[in-house]
Amino acid sequence: MKIISICLPCYNEEENVLPAYRELLGVLKPFSRYAFEFVFVDNCSIDNTRGCIESLVKKDPRVKGVFLSRNFGPEASGEAAMDHADGDAVIIYHSDMQDPADLIPGFIRKWEEGFHTVVGVYTKTEDIFPMGLLRKLFYRFFRFISTVDIPVNAGAFCLIDRKVLRALKLFPEKYRFFRGLRAWVGFRTAYIKYERKRRVRGKSSYHLLDYFKHAERSFFGFSYLPLDLIIYAGLIIVAVSFLFFLWQLTNAFVLRNPASEFVMLITVIVLFGGIQLLALSMVGKYIQVIVEETKSRPMYIVDRIVKR
Repeated sequence: MKIISICLPCYNEEENVLPAYRELLGVLKPFSRYAFEFVFVDNCSIDNTRGCIESLVKKDPRVKGVFLSRNFGPEASGEAAMDHADGDAVIIYHSDMQDPADLIPGFIRKWEEGFHTVVGVYTKTEDIFPMGLLRKLFYRFFRFISTVDIPVNAGAFCLIDRKVLRALKLFPEKYRFFRGLRAWVGFRTAYIKYERKRRVRGKSSYHLLDYFKHAERSFFGFSYLPLDLIIYAGLIIVAVSFLFFLWQLTNAFVLRNPASEFVMLITVIVLFGGIQLLALSMVGKYIQVIVEETKSRPMYIVDRIVKR
């Protein structure tokens, strides 16, 4: 009998752990031909999330709890869940329940049809302004700059075959962006559209700064556009500077109308100073990514694993 692993990253979700588990049991009931396991990963919550997971482990031998030593971020908790999943297919389902669990049967049917990856793409979201707008802008911008093609509003909610999971584990990099890597590895992929709900219980721990960090991770992990822009900007500046120099020579020696040397000097210094600062910042971010990779630190550390 094949196994399907449901991976549930958690952080301060004491109000949602049990409801999410119960809802999953309901939607998975028609699929008795499969064995299921539930991998809850707690990202060092400060509420009673661990206690809720431990109580589920005692009641259901299919439940596994993976407790991280500290909060390593949402990407790390998702990776930890997949690393500890034993299934022939893995479903990423966040325990905040904003993604509808009743979409999972559709994921499984697409997998049975031969698709290796099935991704949920939301057409509408009830996120509070400005989060929804920022998310839309991010996906559109990422598609423009990225070396991989990710559909707009394709989130982490997905099913991936064991073959895809093995491919993802080949990547040694620690500066990871799961949605980008999922698209990069390829394989036969299906997309299912849905409407994303607003969180019903609890409060999201994902704030505006986290979204910017997430965007930065994807930006510098999957795009070389900033470096290309620096080269193009340099070429344009050289060309414009040369034309400006010719214009000043014409003004001074032909039209007899020289510009103020002080104004010209300040303008040129400010312009080139700003461009150099921007260029160094971009290059510095790429160097930061390289340094992070060469450290070879683990993406997460497990405190303990609870299972029966």
